[in-house]
Amino acid sequence: MADDTARGAPAHVIADEAEALAVAAELADAFRVGAADRDAGRVLPRAELDRLSASGLLAMTVPSAHGGADVGARTLAEVFRLLAAADPSLAQIPQSHFVYVNVLRRQGGEAQRKFFFAEVLAGRRLGNAQSEKGTAHVQDIRARLTPRPDGSYLLTGEKHYSTGALFAHWIPVLARAGDDALHVAYVPADAPGLTVVDDWDGMGQRTTASGTVHLVDVVVDADRIVPHHLTFQGPQLHGAVAQLLHAAIDAGIAAGALAEAAAFVRTRSRPWFEAVGEGYATPADDPLLVQRFGELAIQVRASEALLTAAADAVDRAAGRLTDDTAASASIAVAAAKVHAARTAVETGSALFELAGTRSALDGLNLHRHWRDARTHTLHDPVRWKVQHIGRHVLSGTRPPRHGLL
Repeated sequence: MADDTARGAPAHVIADEAEALAVAAELADAFRVGAADRDAGRVLPRAELDRLSASGLLAMTVPSAHGGADVGARTLAEVFRLLAAADPSLAQIPQSHFVYVNVLRRQGGEAQRKFFFAEVLAGRRLGNAQSEKGTAHVQDIRARLTPRPDGSYLLTGEKHYSTGALFAHWIPVLARAGDDALHVAYVPADAPGLTVVDDWDGMGQRTTASGTVHLVDVVVDADRIVPHHLTFQGPQLHGAVAQLLHAAIDAGIAAGALAEAAAFVRTRSRPWFEAVGEGYATPADDPLLVQRFGELAIQVRASEALLTAAADAVDRAAGRLTDDTAASASIAVAAAKVHAARTAVETGSALFELAGTRSALDGLNLHRHWRDARTHTLHDPVRWKVQHIGRHVLSGTRPPRHGLL
């Protein structure tokens, strides 16, 4: 559960998009210091998350009518990219927070929006409890909401990969009601019957605490439940926004890996003796290394450009949401995600090729970039995104509304 001191600390309110970007850049600089050590020792970033909450960034998408800055997708994506370039685990933790703020925007009732947006503006964090193990597929949700005579519900189930739950004040839980329709139950982290277990042991994103949530007869009031199934009955940007943030994290991982590789080569690598024989005194002068860094830089820039283009497509669709604009946004985000995922893995691996033998020393923890990239890009297979892009190009087929595109 989140530290109770965070409940008493007033959060700053972000005024606009320019301030959001400035605050994100400042926090990224601070979070970069110690990121490698936190990863190596699996030191959970509780203090850093409290600082993130206090900064007001977690409330930057709250609608202006409720007192928030209501920043657009371009700013949101850039904030995540900046944070991920500094510490991908820390950037991953609030991804679901923004997804479930978005659910409230689209399907929450007025009273629900008023209550939860006030919570978010006060610095409260939303986690997630959505994925399950042992089911037929990722959308086979078995957690259940059972009605009680007094109008409340009993929530039962077990969730895995619950990034953010350990640090959350509220845990949104995906569950099915009696009619099998999908709902989100917003459950306080200290609710009786709810237990968060820190059993995440992934090779990458080590400090996300993406563990298990046990739900045993948790009582949930009806006014804390949102009909999520309605999200997918018309054009929607739920999946596009969620995937945009994943793409931003991948783009950030790639940028962080490239920057650290360049710093290592400039300051710690030795030149290859044949390069010295050709008159190149330092590794940074070696034309073969220069060529490879240039190639990787182009890939990173392309990922960032596709990310910006995708965010702009989401913003355009939000201004005029139709089947076609929603489809265009999803396709643009899919393209950004495919490219950023490939670039993050390639750059994290190429770091060693460029920096040399010493870079493989475990104590330097340079392998965290590749581990984070390889782990994060497993969230959903990009091969299916390529399929949807190809169908859209060839036949104009709109992508499905399943929320993962």
